[in-house]
Amino acid sequence: MELFRQILSIDSTSGSERELGDWLADHLEAPYVNTYEVGDGTVNVLLRWSESPRVVFCSHMDTVPPYIPPTFEEDRVLGRGTCDAKGQFYAMYRACRRLAEAGHDGFGLLILAGEETGSWGARAFAKTGFRAPLLVVGEPTDNKMVSASKGTKSFELTFTGRPFHSGYPEHGVSAVELFVDFMERLRAAGFPEDPELGPTTWNVGLLHSGNPQNILSPELTCRLYFRTTFASDALVTEWVRAQAGDALKVVERGGDTPAQYLTLPGFPTQTVAFGSDAPHLTNFDRKILCGPGSITVAHRDDEFLSKADFEQAINNYVKIYESYH
Repeated sequence: MELFRQILSIDSTSGSERELGDWLADHLEAPYVNTYEVGDGTVNVLLRWSESPRVVFCSHMDTVPPYIPPTFEEDRVLGRGTCDAKGQFYAMYRACRRLAEAGHDGFGLLILAGEETGSWGARAFAKTGFRAPLLVVGEPTDNKMVSASKGTKSFELTFTGRPFHSGYPEHGVSAVELFVDFMERLRAAGFPEDPELGPTTWNVGLLHSGNPQNILSPELTCRLYFRTTFASDALVTEWVRAQAGDALKVVERGGDTPAQYLTLPGFPTQTVAFGSDAPHLTNFDRKILCGPGSITVAHRDDEFLSKADFEQAINNYVKIYESYH
């Protein structure tokens, strides 16, 4: 596991993953190794065990902050990126090496930048001339194949009030109150339940209103982030657009749509509520989403990957290649 320790020891927090990308291109072994500039100072790395692989394994090198160095225990590895997602591409690399040692070819490993901040590496790679029949994306899915995943929609909201002395609120309008009214309408919106992906959920982040406590807020800004379903994806955008007016400015920040994925016989399956690079990699015919570790520890300070999960993932990736190739 020394190579894994070295990978985990390089801080690749989103925006600073260039160092790891260059290191991977120099230290991972394959007959063909290429790097692709993303356009923001980061790089994607593609390893190939033939000129035109039919099966491409894929995950991302960037991680959420803060950087947490690795700790190796008897049965697990802790630290930032252990399951999301350095452990993903390292298990894939081990599977590729095993396949190569057995005399196989026709596969590759794509390691992308910028997944955690908008899938910028995936978007850039989709614009290249590279094509392949099957993409296997690694994310922490408890080694289950994902049958469907929720989509995402992000909006930047600006509520504009009219400041006034807080002792006389009847003479002003509080942007905070406008935000509260908006959230009440959102809770009552009644987006339909999806039979496969369940309810639509949302989260508010980057919430800011800098007014003193004795003055009605003149402005409140925030971001609103949805996890959408097949039943709600278009409705969410329509609903938020309809809320815009003189007191509320809405800027759409993008996202992706809910997606369905290929599953193979003999593998357990599940649906997931998180996003991935997979929807943005449009230069592949079919996609599988499967990887070791649990999403319940991803992005947490106690993130870890069990060694048993890691070994199972290597076996799974080999089986996927053998089943599809």
